[in-house]
Amino acid sequence: MTPGPKPRSVAGQVFALQALIVVLLVAVGALALVLQARYDSQRDARNRTLAVAEAFARAPGVAAALLAPDPTALLQPRAEAVRRASGVDFVAVMGVDGTRYTDSRPELIGQRAADVTRAAAGESFTEVFTGEPSDAVRAVVPVRNERGTVVGLVGTGIEVRNVAEVVEGQLPLLLGAAAGALVLATAGAALVSRRLLRQTRGLGPVEMARMSEHHEAVLHAVREGVLIIGPDRRLLLANDEARRLLDLPPDAEQKHVGELGLAPGTVELLESGRAATDEVHLAGDRLLAVNVRPTTTQGRDSGSVMTLRDTTELAALTGRAEVAGGRLQLLYEAGVGIGTTLDVVRTSEELSEVAVPRFAEFVTVELLDPVLNGDEPSGSYSEMRRTALHGVRSDQPLQPVGDLIRFVSPRTPMAQALDGGHAVLEADLKAAHGWREHDPEGAEDALQYGITSLIAAPLQARGVVLGLVNFWRTDASEPFGPEDLSFAEELAARAAVSIDNARRYTREHTMAVTLQRSLLPRVLPEQNAVDVAYRYLPAQSGVGGDWFDVIPLPGARVALVVGDVVGHGLHAAATMGRLRTAVHNFSTLDLPPDELLGHLDELVARIDQDETRDGVSITGATCLYAVYDPSTGHCVMARAGHPGPAVVAPDGAVDFPEVPPGLPLGLGGMPYESAAMTLPEASSLVLFTDGLLEDRERDLESGLALLRASLAHPGRSPEQTCADVLHSLLPQEPTDDIALLVARTRRLEAEQVAEWSVPSDPAAVGTVRNAGARQLAEWGLEEIAFTTELILSELVTNAIRYGGEPIRVRLLRDRSLVCEVSDSSSTSPHLRYAATTDEGGRGLFLVAQFAERWGTRYTQRGKVIWAELPLTGAAQGPGAAGPEPDLDAFEGLAW
Repeated sequence: MTPGPKPRSVAGQVFALQALIVVLLVAVGALALVLQARYDSQRDARNRTLAVAEAFARAPGVAAALLAPDPTALLQPRAEAVRRASGVDFVAVMGVDGTRYTDSRPELIGQRAADVTRAAAGESFTEVFTGEPSDAVRAVVPVRNERGTVVGLVGTGIEVRNVAEVVEGQLPLLLGAAAGALVLATAGAALVSRRLLRQTRGLGPVEMARMSEHHEAVLHAVREGVLIIGPDRRLLLANDEARRLLDLPPDAEQKHVGELGLAPGTVELLESGRAATDEVHLAGDRLLAVNVRPTTTQGRDSGSVMTLRDTTELAALTGRAEVAGGRLQLLYEAGVGIGTTLDVVRTSEELSEVAVPRFAEFVTVELLDPVLNGDEPSGSYSEMRRTALHGVRSDQPLQPVGDLIRFVSPRTPMAQALDGGHAVLEADLKAAHGWREHDPEGAEDALQYGITSLIAAPLQARGVVLGLVNFWRTDASEPFGPEDLSFAEELAARAAVSIDNARRYTREHTMAVTLQRSLLPRVLPEQNAVDVAYRYLPAQSGVGGDWFDVIPLPGARVALVVGDVVGHGLHAAATMGRLRTAVHNFSTLDLPPDELLGHLDELVARIDQDETRDGVSITGATCLYAVYDPSTGHCVMARAGHPGPAVVAPDGAVDFPEVPPGLPLGLGGMPYESAAMTLPEASSLVLFTDGLLEDRERDLESGLALLRASLAHPGRSPEQTCADVLHSLLPQEPTDDIALLVARTRRLEAEQVAEWSVPSDPAAVGTVRNAGARQLAEWGLEEIAFTTELILSELVTNAIRYGGEPIRVRLLRDRSLVCEVSDSSSTSPHLRYAATTDEGGRGLFLVAQFAERWGTRYTQRGKVIWAELPLTGAAQGPGAAGPEPDLDAFEGLAW
């Protein structure tokens, strides 16, 4: 009988230590198994309840049933069926406020569940719930309708006592297994100690340490392959793992490392004697991580120890991790690189550029025509326009950008993707036949080119199809696999959001541009006072409120207007239209520029006061209003917070005349002042908005200097001036609207103007009438002589009767004949119907009947009553076809 191990021997110490370790391990293992069983049971309960709740919440008809008059009648049978099928203890459907519509306990229906506010806010959660009606592991999931709104909740659960019963049922088995493991481990430790006692012959630790010096490395590397190489580079020891990994022969010991059949790199490493850490070496079809450490004995080289680990599976996992990391990086770059502009076409191009070449060799993007135009996509998506195409080569067989792509066959991957709303994979196009039905000839060309694999993914945003993206691979790379589908869908989903944003911006921008263009003058009115050219350029960020106008005024004069409304978009464009209309209306009153701006300022302030409750105002609008008279060359202008004009003399000299600055429109409180000047003929009056001068890279002074330099060239037409100014000052990316108006002045010739002073004597009427007839004869206007004499008689008669000296008469021959009578009185005549018993009151009525237009404008020293007549006698008023009446009979008619 073999004696037991002595307590101080290695075998005795090993037995005691093993016994202690076994007891501890078994105790810890049993406790860990109990805890793990409890944790697994609870985790399984959480997962099962959450899966059942989510499946029921997303089941067809649940959201609609929650909105029905009696949700309990519709949902209670379904909830009970799901509870029995899934094995949970309850399935409760609740309203957003937690009121139960269904429950496994009918008495709880109608009662309100506790702590469901997180789910009502749209968050799914699981928890261990304690309280009434019972403690349970439950999950609560929101039910959403088609618009994503939470319309109800679904709660499922397993009672805690049922979870605990599972663990308690496993305790006898766990405790029995622990007891058995303790017995077996103790017996094993005893057997090991007895065997160790025989092998060590009862030696103590000190003696064993001396004997195990050369084997210590092996004992520390039992889980890896170990090679011990002697100083002569011969193999001294190889454990079983090393033999398996390197496929060593049975008699490998004592052979030189060059004779073991190892890879050349491994042989070189072992012969060099250098140290190595986790170097990767090839051994057959395995990748080994190699560590080499030299060993020394008493300061002499005694060889080296090599340890080996098989990293083949790790390398495969690393490769997959690298692919996944690359996909994540590509998705990040897609998020940054797609949608950099609010342009639908450019966004589609960015999608194709991001995916090539790291995901596909070629990418094509097709969009619906309404999407390209900024409209809402229609319900039909059988026809799309190819919008983007990008690939690794330019000589590709795919249809070019701009072609209309029709999806007529439902068997094509494109049609299946659009119908199903998800990406469709065609891994081998050579073996597939459905995709050929779309374009057999084109499909054959693609196969000949080398395209072998395809993923078609719909571009969807807000549940609406916008287009389709196709990812193509050639035989130069691996075909698409199932793992690529989710990435393609994610990439398409991100791009679709950007495309939809660009589409919405395009629609709004188009609406604003259309509105603004409809409000700006399309064709300038005909007039002879100035030659006009203009330019209007909206900012890249959207249309704004810059505007301009040319308004003919009585007396052959013309008004030039430029304005700016702060802001961009539809509101600024609409406001601009309101101000432009107001200026037109005020100009019909023939007010001086400073008075007109005063009325406009009052109007803007009133509009702002009325619209303050909406939080939108137009305070801050600016305007420059100038009136030019070609008969005298006189120009009067005033400005409200707007940049002053530039005047270019005929010799090219540029001046920025001082026009008193006024507050922007709507601020009120201060009167406006006007400035007057005389412009030589062929001068250019240049009006502009601040967007022409100011930019991110220059200030107002720099802009004025550039404008002066670009204008200082005589002899150019207004059109050429506009072109040169924009070429010099237009920034690459305008941040503000730009309006530019160039008006070259003209002067009426001396023979086009006739003027007389009239004494305050009724007898002078006939003299004036005769002088006017002679002047009309000189101008060749005998056809309208009668009408003109009649109007002159009435205007002069009433000026003498009701006005004050000095009285002057002026005839202007322009696009029409203008008759003007001025006096020092400010009394304004009014058109009225005279009664049959009235002695007068019909003169102004006759003027209104025979003249095209008539009116009154006030001057600093009185008023001017004017009338315009056409230069032909086509329309001479009532009775033009009859015999000419005696004009002297009209002189007695009163206003």
